[in-house]
Amino acid sequence: MEFVPGKPASQRMGNLHGVLMFEEFEEKYRKKKEQIEIMLKDFLPAEEGFQKTVLEAVNYSLTAGGKRLRPLFLAECSLLCGGGGLEDRLVRAFAAALEMIHTYSLVHDDLPAMDNDEYRRGKLTTHAKYGEAMGILAGDALLTLAFETAAGAVAQEHTADRLSAGAKALSILAGKAGLFGMLGGQAVDVERTGQPMTPGELDFVYRLKTGALLEAAMTIGGVLAGCSGREFSLLEQCASAVGTAFQLQDDILDVTSSLEVLGKPVHSDERNEKTTWVTLHSLEEAQREVERLSGQAVRLLEETKGDTAFLTDLICSLVHRKK
Repeated sequence: MEFVPGKPASQRMGNLHGVLMFEEFEEKYRKKKEQIEIMLKDFLPAEEGFQKTVLEAVNYSLTAGGKRLRPLFLAECSLLCGGGGLEDRLVRAFAAALEMIHTYSLVHDDLPAMDNDEYRRGKLTTHAKYGEAMGILAGDALLTLAFETAAGAVAQEHTADRLSAGAKALSILAGKAGLFGMLGGQAVDVERTGQPMTPGELDFVYRLKTGALLEAAMTIGGVLAGCSGREFSLLEQCASAVGTAFQLQDDILDVTSSLEVLGKPVHSDERNEKTTWVTLHSLEEAQREVERLSGQAVRLLEETKGDTAFLTDLICSLVHRKK
């Protein structure tokens, strides 16, 4: 069953005519991603002073490309819930902060003590370019800079509603990035490397390591636009399904893709003796689960009140991505 962008959500599965609309979605995505790239430049630290090298490493890491999914989901969920998207100063700050946290996680994930990868997105990883110690410090700096950025923006607000929304967004950001979010999932992933994992443990890793920051993106976008209650829950559940599907697709690409297409070494899971859905079940089962979870995410999104067209197409596009 194919899951295709460009049609009403109810028609996207099993309808190849949606492919005709794919180029239109790609153009929208390109423009939105360009806006995020421009926005991120406003938050880059100046490369000067005695700590210039670590500042260069921070900026190298943050400008190394990528899909910019987390800031994009945050901005789009703000719009979905009636907010201002990237026109909103708090949305911009939290979108930048979220990308900094995601980038720090990648910088540390690539370190010799973790996955020991020298290439990401077709470029040298931060530790491969600047050395292991500077890679560690650059990751630490990105995490700290993220909270400086978000907290600094909240501190500039003056109304009770905006301060309350900013405080809740900060709490979500910290929780989803920390011990009971992304970091917790990463810790279990590292601890179980070279050991078999149960389906429950693997689901835990996927939900936290990948899903937590997507949950942060979608719920923070909603919170900054004033959403709460059932709509907040729908966004969180949708993001959780997207996060697991996204990680499953990563596992699939690690087996089926190449360095040239993927931009990073393939078969790294096998090399690092990691349990994945593919090793625990099969490639075909993993592909079916991606389709199921993506369909679930879209159905949850449809229950919200706003215009879900672009977000639905974005989720659909992730299913068939090649890198």
